[in-house]
Amino acid sequence: MDDDARYRALVARDARFDGVFFVGVTTTGIYCRPVCPARTAGRARCVFFRRAAEAEHAGFRACFRCRPELAPGGAHVDALSTLARAAIARIEAGALNEASLDDLASELGVTARHLRRAVRAEIGVSPVELAQTARLALAKQLLQDGATSMADVAHASGFSSVRRFNAAFRARFGRAPSTLPKRATGGASTRLVLGHRAPFPWRDILAFFAPRATPGVEAVDLDAGAYASAVRVGDRTGWIRATLDEPRRALVVDVSPSLARSLMAVASRVRALFDLDAQPHAIDAHLARDPALRALVRRTPGLRVPGAFDGFEMATRAVLGQQVTVRGATTLAGRLARAFGETVESPHVERTLPSAARLSRETPASIASIGLPAARAATLHALALAAARGDLVLDGTADPATTLARLESIRGVGPWTAQYVAMRALRAPDAFPAGDLGLARALGLAPRALRERAVAWSPWRAYATLHLWRKDPKS
Repeated sequence: MDDDARYRALVARDARFDGVFFVGVTTTGIYCRPVCPARTAGRARCVFFRRAAEAEHAGFRACFRCRPELAPGGAHVDALSTLARAAIARIEAGALNEASLDDLASELGVTARHLRRAVRAEIGVSPVELAQTARLALAKQLLQDGATSMADVAHASGFSSVRRFNAAFRARFGRAPSTLPKRATGGASTRLVLGHRAPFPWRDILAFFAPRATPGVEAVDLDAGAYASAVRVGDRTGWIRATLDEPRRALVVDVSPSLARSLMAVASRVRALFDLDAQPHAIDAHLARDPALRALVRRTPGLRVPGAFDGFEMATRAVLGQQVTVRGATTLAGRLARAFGETVESPHVERTLPSAARLSRETPASIASIGLPAARAATLHALALAAARGDLVLDGTADPATTLARLESIRGVGPWTAQYVAMRALRAPDAFPAGDLGLARALGLAPRALRERAVAWSPWRAYATLHLWRKDPKS
């Protein structure tokens, strides 16, 4: 889009572009989402930015009416370099809250100087500026959505002290954090509000998770429209519970107090779990060109690819699901959690699935004791070892081709399993388990013909896969 096209979308308050760009108004010094209900400024007074951090770098302050911090994020296929995309994803998940830029650069295999140049070249701001924007956006949301104390907000947002938080907030927004109006929430948990683009078929997403929910680890309440899960972020464990706030076009996520200092990471992972940053109008329009998909897209517009809160846990689940039914895989996952997971204090769930580090300390024989064939237990153990050593990065920030090759090098992980992990853990929108029998049944095609047909679905083959699985009742 050029700036004139952006302005037309702004005048129309077109929700399809919410989070795709932001607009700064030169006469007020405020930047907004394209759906802001405020009176639209004249074209000559509007400056457009791809990211909130760019607007703030240019000296604009976030609007308190449309709340840019609630906008959905950019799609996974945004045209960024592999290094910049990985760095931005980790920074927005709080990587610089408890570690330095040198530490992050070392993890990504580059120098801090090179990382600074790469990020600035892609989005026009430095890694430190991006981190500060993310911290203050979270703080602003927590304050307006009912957080209890200034100290809680400061620490949850990655600030080392309330004094530094107050100073940074006042410098960025031109007012003290204590002056913000608050929304009453009640309860002991922290509440996150995460925006998405409509349409967002929440009930259909829950219907996907329901038969796959690991007993004791996840809970899906279709009547209440809620999803809950025990989760782990680093060394911290806790729980989340998500419900839909349709009028606000957002998910409301309650987070246990034990994860209060990991909220940036929790928000990032929940966005991946429910594919909140998808651009459904573009995806649906592309897939509907195929007559075989058109009716499916019309039946469930905006269908998401359910992701994963933890990539290793999703890969574990994919291995457990080999050569068994969905129900059988769910049973095995529950046994694995009971044998090797950690308990959590929660009104909704009981325990986590085991981390890579925990499972890597077991033997294949002990893993097999939950009722697994020896070969599959050996695969799980090898997967855990690779993830625990850092040889296999499953958070979606590593190069997908490298990750897929590393996955398939593990004995017992074939193309179907690797592509399934790519769809749900690596957030690869074009991942495609071409050998899946359900896809072949849904279209009545042989595998070779299916691959040829699917070429036209690219770069959204993962979304086409979900539509076809919904068509085939055995998938």
